[in-house]
Parts: sequence; structure tokens; C-alpha cells
Amino acid sequence: MRILLTNDDGIDAPGIQALREVLNPEHELLLAAPSEQRSASGHAITMGRPLLARHYRYASASEGWGIDGTPADCVRIGLELMGDVRPDLLISGINFGANLGRDVFYSGTVSAAVEGTLMGVPSIAVSLASPDPAGFEWTARFIRWWIRFGEFCKPPAGVVYNVNVPSLRTRLPSAIRSVKLGQREYVNHCRRSDDTGDQAYFWLTGRVSERREPDDTDVGAHQLGYITLTPLHLDWTAYPVLRAEDLCGPLQQLPDGAF
Repeated sequence: MRILLTNDDGIDAPGIQALREVLNPEHELLLAAPSEQRSASGHAITMGRPLLARHYRYASASEGWGIDGTPADCVRIGLELMGDVRPDLLISGINFGANLGRDVFYSGTVSAAVEGTLMGVPSIAVSLASPDPAGFEWTARFIRWWIRFGEFCKPPAGVVYNVNVPSLRTRLPSAIRSVKLGQREYVNHCRRSDDTGDQAYFWLTGRVSERREPDDTDVGAHQLGYITLTPLHLDWTAYPVLRAEDLCGPLQQLPDGAF
């Protein structure tokens, strides 16, 4: 296949490089990734300034571009670089840490895959809970096996696959489960520091809550040691609410004149 690789950890991150090394012998690859760490950047697009890009040539014949923009910027530029022939697949990752539950709204990894889907390319976001060199290599080999497996189905139009691999430090996963999003709540902290002038500094930090979640969610299945696959639909419309007769209250037509 023709594959576009991207991430939010940066083009030199071990996750994307593990994918490049494992997938290159069988696939045509282009890397387009941020030049530096852009985690939790969401779906931002850079406007109002040019984006600098550094060209990389790898011994394995694949090439890449390190771009000083967001993950979504990188996807747009990567597709431009690939020309009129769109890739068969976009893979975002392997991310440094899991993206479960509500993480998908903040994750640059997931947002890059969303951007690919919006541009008409089947896209997958891949994350690893406990990053280490052996874990990245194992996850890359799993992805290679999965996408060439006879029953693999590319994401349909308007859908992103969000894949999370659990920690590999204690045992290897025995299965992949298709599950819905969980909650994955955080204990958040906002710490303020004041300087000698009229400015203040705020540090936003947090840690994952240890609360157990249902087994049929990505968080719960992840806690049980499974690889999780959650299909994310890009149409956020709440159709049951949209069809409700009382959505707009008693108003059907605005009154004449100014309010």
C-alpha cells in the first residue's frame, strides 16, 4: 500500500520511526510529522505564518518531512506532497501514551487521523500505553500483521479507527476488541505563580483517575490487557435531540420587528 505516516510526538520520535522501519519493506511510505513535540494540540491549523519544513531521506528509500506545525498541518502538507495519487492509508502514531475515552478530543494523534479522514483518506490512530523501544517495535509489527491480514477492513468514509495497545511490560495482549469510548477521568490541577510585575503563570497538570470502567469500553478493556479498537464517527450531530419536537421550545417563527 501507499501509506502516509504522521504523529504528534515529532518526526524523530521512536513510535513513527518503528513504523517506518517495520512497514517500509512492504509498503511505499511518506512521513509528514511535526518537527517537535505537539502532544495534546487537538485539531489546530496554523494560519498567518509560513510553515518551515526539513526534508529527510532514509536509507530504506522512504522519505520524510519535519514540519514546524500541528499534526493536522502535517497531514495537509503530506497529502500535498504525495500529489494526485492519494495514499491507501494514513497511520498516526505510534503515540507515546494511550489515547482513551475523552482523550480523543485533545489528542494530536487522533486529530491527525481525523484530518486524514476529512481529506478522504482511510485513517488509523495508534497509541501505546507504556512506551519503550521493544514496545514500539512490537506494536509496529502488530500493525503490519493487522493491515495485511485478509479480514482487515479499512475505515469507511467518515470514520476513524482509534487503536490502543496496553502496557507490554507484564504480558502481551491476547486479542483485539472492538469497544465504545469510555470516560477516562482525570484529577486535574491548576497551579498559579505570580512574578514581580502584573503577570501570573499557570501550570496545568493532571493524572489519570484509577476508577474502574465497564469492560465494554476502551478504558475498561484496556485495563484488562486487550488491544482496543474504537471506531470514531466524525458526524457529531445529536440526531435524537435534533428530531425532538421541543428542541426550540414553542417558537416556530420569529416575531416581526426588532427584539
